[in-house]
Amino acid sequence: MTILVTGSAGFIGSNLVLRLLENSGAGLVKAGEPLKIVGLDNMNSYYDPALKDYRLKVIDAKATEHPEHSYLFVRGNIADRELVNSLFAEHHFDIVVNLAAQAGVRYSIENPDAYMESNIMGFYNILEACRHYPVQHLVYASSSSVYGGNKKVPFSTDDRVDNPVSLYAATKKSNELMAHCYSKLYDIPSTGLRFFTVYGPAGRPDMAYFGFTNKLLKGDTIQIYNYGNCRRDFTYVDDIVEGIVRVMAGAPERKKGEDGLPIPPYAVYNIGGGQPENLLDFVNILQEELLRAGVLPLDYNFEAHKQLVPMQPGDVPTTYADATALERDFGFTPKITLREGLRKFAEWYKDYYLK
Repeated sequence: MTILVTGSAGFIGSNLVLRLLENSGAGLVKAGEPLKIVGLDNMNSYYDPALKDYRLKVIDAKATEHPEHSYLFVRGNIADRELVNSLFAEHHFDIVVNLAAQAGVRYSIENPDAYMESNIMGFYNILEACRHYPVQHLVYASSSSVYGGNKKVPFSTDDRVDNPVSLYAATKKSNELMAHCYSKLYDIPSTGLRFFTVYGPAGRPDMAYFGFTNKLLKGDTIQIYNYGNCRRDFTYVDDIVEGIVRVMAGAPERKKGEDGLPIPPYAVYNIGGGQPENLLDFVNILQEELLRAGVLPLDYNFEAHKQLVPMQPGDVPTTYADATALERDFGFTPKITLREGLRKFAEWYKDYYLK
């Protein structure tokens, strides 16, 4: 079993590689069978590359512990079509998990070119490679942002998602449309996963929980958008990875329709906690866990470092996943509570930054 994980130095990608190395494929292969894992990442500077280097070192250590598996890291960009094609030609991947993308809602307003290059052209290159070097299953990251300002909650994959409020969201919806097209035309089994506000240790510094911690530590003021009236369906990274691994092993079935042509072997799932948290409650839990871990002193004056501000362009007031389809088809629902997850983050942060 040969697996390509793009974005393998990223937050979700690195945790997926670790899980594959630890669990011998977690149902993808029989116990004792080796895996061949190829990681691809361009190591860009959207956020501190030192964090990506740290994740790669953790992976290298884990790979050393599991010599039964083969692990190769390639530094490169999915927007480089020649590189992508050469990797597919050399390794003949069975499963491709495309997690490489330019992330961030607000950044897409400032730097649209990066999103078109990675999320559109890069994903197109992956689809073309899956077409010319057939794979058993393409799994790719979509996003809860495709739901835009949807007022019906919880968000279901049956809902219309035709009104994105950021370019990032538009590129993720485009990925789903492109994958459907390639599934139909070339019978490529593909599954899109709409992730809901992923958090955890060694996460992305541009995410609220991480950015708030950095600012509080420096004595800066944190801005709480929409005057605290936002709700987010936070999902701990281990729950996200568990969902990915289960989906990897369950490719949509190839079938033919009445016309004799392929019915697209295509699926989309939400992966979210299903319990949206008010932003102010989230901040309070984060504060408590930062104190508990010793990241901040017990006498820290949080109220002096909070500012309630209006909604930002491209943001949405609520994200709320209906993940019943994931539970129905794969027997999995995210289980890790926000307090558990933020506790693990705070402990990691103390160890990584404050040794």
